[in-house]
Amino acid sequence: MSTLRGGCLCGAVGYEVEDAFAAAFYCHCSCCRRATGSAFKPMAAIKTGRLRLTYGAELVLYYGTPPRNHDVHCGTCGSFLYSVIADNGNTHVAMGTLIDAPTVRPSFHMFVGSKAPWYEITDSLPQFEGMPE
Repeated sequence: MSTLRGGCLCGAVGYEVEDAFAAAFYCHCSCCRRATGSAFKPMAAIKTGRLRLTYGAELVLYYGTPPRNHDVHCGTCGSFLYSVIADNGNTHVAMGTLIDAPTVRPSFHMFVGSKAPWYEITDSLPQFEGMPE
């Protein structure tokens, strides 16, 4: 199994994650839109513990309270790197922060019931009003 590198915009924080993602998807919920400043957040899910910070750990900014659900950002440039979802044991990696290409590709859209009204989904991937079942 290969390891992928990822990091923030300014290069102060880096991580490695196994290329063993269970799924990848686009989330259109209002929280993800605000966290990224974008119409949606492309993310890849992996079991928590399979990502490790390789440098810059002292610079990370946590939004939320570890070990509960929380987001991890670079404290220098603000890049959103990943979310830890303690409720289900997964980490959601912001795919745009990956330096190396993962083998997984986004396969659906979720929370399209609250997507940005100015954004039109134009691909043929399945769409879910909320969380897929």
